[in-house]
Amino acid sequence: MSVHGVQGEDRGDYTKAESKQIRKRSGVLLISLVKPLMPRMLLSAVVVIISAAAGVAGPAIIAYGVDEALPALRDNQDWTPILGASGLSIVLAIVSAVLTLAYTILNARISQAVLFDLRRRLFDHTQRLSLEFHETYTSGRIIARQTSDLEAIRELLDSGLNELVRGILIMTFTGAALVWLDPVSGLVLLAALVPLYILTRWFQLRSTVLFRETRTTSAAVIVKFVETMTGIRAVKAFRTQRRNSAAFGEVVENYRSAQQRTINIFGIYDPGLVLIGNIVVAAVVVVGGFRVISGDMQIGVLLASAVYARQFFQPAEGLAMFYNSYQSASAALEKISGVLEEVPSVPEPKHPKKLDRPRGSLRFDAVHFAYGEGKVILPEFNLNIPAAQTIALVGTTGAGKSTLAKLISRFYDPSAGSVSLDGVDLREISNDDLRRAVVMVTQESYLFSGTVADNIAIGKPDATFEEIERAAKAVGAHEFITALPDGYDTDVNKRGGRVSAGQRQLLSFARAFLANPAVLILDEATASLDIPSERLVQKGLTTLLADRTAIIIAHRLSTVSIADRVLVMEHGQIIEDGTPTQLIELGGKFSSLHKAWRDSLV
Repeated sequence: MSVHGVQGEDRGDYTKAESKQIRKRSGVLLISLVKPLMPRMLLSAVVVIISAAAGVAGPAIIAYGVDEALPALRDNQDWTPILGASGLSIVLAIVSAVLTLAYTILNARISQAVLFDLRRRLFDHTQRLSLEFHETYTSGRIIARQTSDLEAIRELLDSGLNELVRGILIMTFTGAALVWLDPVSGLVLLAALVPLYILTRWFQLRSTVLFRETRTTSAAVIVKFVETMTGIRAVKAFRTQRRNSAAFGEVVENYRSAQQRTINIFGIYDPGLVLIGNIVVAAVVVVGGFRVISGDMQIGVLLASAVYARQFFQPAEGLAMFYNSYQSASAALEKISGVLEEVPSVPEPKHPKKLDRPRGSLRFDAVHFAYGEGKVILPEFNLNIPAAQTIALVGTTGAGKSTLAKLISRFYDPSAGSVSLDGVDLREISNDDLRRAVVMVTQESYLFSGTVADNIAIGKPDATFEEIERAAKAVGAHEFITALPDGYDTDVNKRGGRVSAGQRQLLSFARAFLANPAVLILDEATASLDIPSERLVQKGLTTLLADRTAIIIAHRLSTVSIADRVLVMEHGQIIEDGTPTQLIELGGKFSSLHKAWRDSLV
């Protein structure tokens, strides 16, 4: 069994094979992040090795001072050994401090470079992923990947990695120095590695599962918070605060419980390290004391051995902290690597066909479509739309109208068959060409941070102010824009710059018209407009849609009146096709819908 992408990311019971696969995926991502930084990492390694070696030399100098330099001073009044030992200690301390500073700076730059690259990759990749991914993977989870998960990795790189590298080097050099100085004390230290390994291995196996759980529960907290705040209007309207608080309290409790279990095992691991270290120091002192009494060991060597034994375990707590950060960051990297492993369900063509001047003719040829493994929406669909024709799609909810719009925009690809623009399969057109040729305006208009002019210019970033103003006038937005505090320069997210739902929709129309696409899709785009605004838009549509293909999806049949052709859909099939007048006279489904709409106006 294998896992791919974000599949099963909430699970904590991965099999051994699955865990191996996920670790390999994370390892590949990590290597790709650090590979460009190898020269800096090698320089950093050299610096920290010299720094650690300089720091470890101290106890050996102490042993020399006690056993050799002090007797020379006492017996022969020879100051040279003691001054040499003291001077060497000072020089090594300065070298160690300077190199530690250099290593800290180098490590910080490396970690920030890694984070910058990873953050940019994640942002760019989530943008490239198809709409299908974003409709199933909530925005709260994406936010968790960009915030809490990257923060866990930052903590590891900024402090944990420093603790690891220095800790391992100090322990290695210290153990080697102790064995060189006194092999017997070295054997005592080596014997302690057995319980040290057992304790560390237990912590590793237990914490891996728990840290995966903390990343999952942390994401759940963010998801619940984002969902609640995004739907705050519904929360206020239906007074669901208590219910939401209870639900949020449950996910927070799950997160607290997972964190508590993680802290508990860390509370066993850290004191266990300290206990082993204290026992080793005591054993070195006891064994060494008897050897000093018997004359087999000098007192300076005993002192240095005790210091080395203590120094060997001093980084252990730091390593425990590192392992804490490492497990958290490792679980976070697993989640991020899963997102990065996802591939767009609507891929960019490898050898796209050029679409220089699209006319806007559309063709559905034996199209079969279903969302994933769900219900079939279009069983066998055929349709030909000539260029510059305005089509209105009407029908009951779930008939397949919005699905057609998504297929034309290539948010999805057909399960079978093809959708073509000017005779070219959409799957063979580059995304850039397709986005210039086809623009969709939905009911949920969205304004980005910035001015009104900036938001309209999204449709054409290099547009002049005159072009922006002309587009706004064409859809009837100019009047309300000039009434804003700063007109077209009004910031839509600041006081005085707020606009109504209908006004936001008018700005979306202006944005789309400025883009000047060959095909314009209006998916319930007039649903948020009041009657006067809708009439203004219809007036603009009559002029601006004259030379382009337009697909209008609307329940409000007032918008349908400007269409050249009306398609009535039912269960993914076209049951009526003709002009509005023809279908009204036909007395079928559209005629009934039209009559019901006229009656609703009385």
